[in-house]
Amino acid sequence: MRGHAVQVVAVTGGKGGVGKSNVTVNLGVGLAELGRRVVLLDADLGLANLDILLGVTAKENISHVLAGECSLRDILVEGPGGIKIVPAASGTQQLVNMGPREHAGLVHAFSELSQDIDVLLIDTAAGISDMVVSFVSAAQETLFVVTNEPTSITDAYALIKLLNKQTGMYRFNVLANMVRTPQEGRELYAKLTKVTDRFLDVALQYVGSIPFDEYVRKAVQRQKPVLEAYPRAKASLAFKALASKVDSWPLASTPRGQIEFFVDRLVGGVHAR
Repeated sequence: MRGHAVQVVAVTGGKGGVGKSNVTVNLGVGLAELGRRVVLLDADLGLANLDILLGVTAKENISHVLAGECSLRDILVEGPGGIKIVPAASGTQQLVNMGPREHAGLVHAFSELSQDIDVLLIDTAAGISDMVVSFVSAAQETLFVVTNEPTSITDAYALIKLLNKQTGMYRFNVLANMVRTPQEGRELYAKLTKVTDRFLDVALQYVGSIPFDEYVRKAVQRQKPVLEAYPRAKASLAFKALASKVDSWPLASTPRGQIEFFVDRLVGGVHAR
């Protein structure tokens, strides 16, 4: 029995195009298959893509919640495998320019969902903006998605350095995505740890790799998670393994002293429900 705390994982990477959204969706479906109640937050607030990736239609989105027109529960959209999605707005500059106070308000608003959720996965925007830092530092765990491109490693390093210096975060999980071999994934991790070990006081944990798989592209074209569209594909099996690993991570039991999701569960005790 896991108690009643909510597991919060931010999926990030620093760079666009590394497959963060795809990882978030398939990890969510994998966790749902394990019996978890999963909510996905599209945290690229001004440039929604999770609903497009999954072919779901949202009448209302996060902008309506921030405007006070409805609650978070009102905008939840049902996704594949029973996961639920908090949709972002598309082309809304106002959301991109949100300040720390608005970010904090949005993070706290999630408390209303704590009765109905086991796992919150946050699909962050690309880059190292204040919005990315806010959402990543409000999560309990961070999953850094890296690919075999020099810019992916340098951008991941830049974000890890920023999070470490600004928020004191020092533990990060690394996932190698779209690799040709498991060895390539381990080499990617080694490249990143070589620079973090030299310049930063942080601890990186390698959680494995997702192989390059044509079936992922086919699934994206069908607007379905590869885990659902092609459950026996190599990438699907890797996502199942990743979900099992994430599901085994220990849950936070005390607050870290900063703005974080579901912090009231930790202050009031995980059995407050």
